[in-house]
Amino acid sequence: MKLSNLLNAFLVSLLLIVPNFDAVAGSDHDHQQDDSEHSETATGPNGGRLFKTGDFSLELQLVEQGKAPEYRVFVKDREKTVAPVDVDVTVTLSRLGGKKDTISFKPDDAFLKGTSPINEPHSFSVEISATYQGEVYEWHFDNFEGRTQIAAPIAEQLGINTNIVQAKTLTKTLPVYGKLALPAGAKRQISARFDGEITKLTALLGMQVKKGQHIMTIQSNDSLQSYRVISPINGIVTKQNVGLGEQTAGRSLIEITNMTELVAELQVFPNDAAKIRQGAAVSVNVSGLNTPINTTIKDSLFSVAGNQAKTYRAFIPNPNNQLQVGQFVSADITLESFTVPMAIEKKALHAFRDFNVVFAKFGDQFEVRMLTLGRSSGEWVEVLSGIDIGSEYATDNSYILKADIEKSGASHDH
Repeated sequence: MKLSNLLNAFLVSLLLIVPNFDAVAGSDHDHQQDDSEHSETATGPNGGRLFKTGDFSLELQLVEQGKAPEYRVFVKDREKTVAPVDVDVTVTLSRLGGKKDTISFKPDDAFLKGTSPINEPHSFSVEISATYQGEVYEWHFDNFEGRTQIAAPIAEQLGINTNIVQAKTLTKTLPVYGKLALPAGAKRQISARFDGEITKLTALLGMQVKKGQHIMTIQSNDSLQSYRVISPINGIVTKQNVGLGEQTAGRSLIEITNMTELVAELQVFPNDAAKIRQGAAVSVNVSGLNTPINTTIKDSLFSVAGNQAKTYRAFIPNPNNQLQVGQFVSADITLESFTVPMAIEKKALHAFRDFNVVFAKFGDQFEVRMLTLGRSSGEWVEVLSGIDIGSEYATDNSYILKADIEKSGASHDH
């Protein structure tokens, strides 16, 4: 195992096992607290968070009942319910990145109802301001979830890399399989114009020849005159049917094959054939090559194969004869290309509660961002909402962040 892998494994074990890793990594885990960090949060009769100053009390309730989360406020003075129209309340939510949500309230039956939804994640510092009978009451508490803090040197050692939410051109592809074949006209059968004896033979089996090259000399049986035979194409001698001193006897003498271009014959089944268009981009993968070969669909054969698949053909350059006829290939045919305003790497995605999330980075703090996803292509997926364009998010080894958050016993405030 490489030293870097050993270091990574050791640090991950610290993160998952050692109770005081917070001190090592500078981790600020999920917590919910009121003004007194060590006191228990008081709960009101409606299950919300209760605040009191003298005889005046306010209960802040987060409601999630199959709809967008909202705040509700219940107010009492001297243990008597205060009419919602008699009090003004404002709640300010301060999030990572300097964003603030200001929630105003309107009377709704026996409580005050927030006029704006409480967007995910429910991770913010909360400031409450209530005005009643000329008096202003204020409270503050922190409500963090899905958040952790890891010092930059530790994050670097753990291999936690990041990327930026950005526009991306994605492609929808169809995976197919096939094999390499020769294009039409790639072979030439060389025979004698006048039968006779082969007196010189310079093109032997396996040799490469060039167009116009002298490949044999034949002495005519009729005229006893010798004439030269030249190669009509560049290629390789793939068959040698005669030897020096033999008679031509009206047969094919040698076969020359031009392999500088091959055809990938790709099989597409009936349900997908209608999606393929001539000229579509295709990426062909050949065993032994480190990178795919990018080409296009040239045409298709008029008949189907025995398995009812239609054969589409893509021409592939082979200048060094590195590829061989009959080699099996896999390919991805482009069906559609589209540009999306926001995309992220799939490897950055994690499950958190009932959401697909990434961990957005703010300095040395990371926090979940709940995403609505769209179309996907390869290693990328479209983001419809949940994070801002230009945001930095964790990619490689981001599972460490999730493990750290889960280790802290994160809770969700309702």
